[in-house]
Amino acid sequence: MIENQPALLVLDVQKGFDDPYWGKRNNLEAENNILTLLTEWRKRNWIVIYSQHLSLEPQSPLHYKNPVGTEFKDSIKPLSGEVIMQKNVNSAFIGTQLETYLKTNQIKTVVITGLSTQHCVSTTTRMSGNLGFTNYLVSDATAAFEITDQNGTYYTPEDIHQTELATLHKEFATIVKTSDVIKQLK
Repeated sequence: MIENQPALLVLDVQKGFDDPYWGKRNNLEAENNILTLLTEWRKRNWIVIYSQHLSLEPQSPLHYKNPVGTEFKDSIKPLSGEVIMQKNVNSAFIGTQLETYLKTNQIKTVVITGLSTQHCVSTTTRMSGNLGFTNYLVSDATAAFEITDQNGTYYTPEDIHQTELATLHKEFATIVKTSDVIKQLK
């Protein structure tokens, strides 16, 4: 059961992730599911925290000098009073005040959403778990991209997504779906 007014983390839901640079993606409904959760958190006046990736890699669509790529997607834009943590590495805890903010606000549980499963979502979930927070990772409110490994082996976005979720489940987070979260909050 999700308890004690958890914070909702919305990680790197930025326009730069729509760029062909990243390749094929799974779960095209992730943003809609994030919006469902955002709506519920806003209705309850609970804490919502966004991360915004400002890459130092010049070729990245999320490069800090790319004004379009670094923008939040239109359906997931922060409202006044919602917290934004800007970062230039995968973890939303590195180089930000996220840990301090959560502890200052006595938040022990976080619900994690965002892009992409194999980057910020995985790294932030692991670090959050290591810092002692209780994590719920929302599998249908995240998405992964295809990759080819060092040996030339291709992995589909769904393969990557499911593998990341499997490695995080039980050790770093409880993997849930959007509908599970909504039911547990009622």
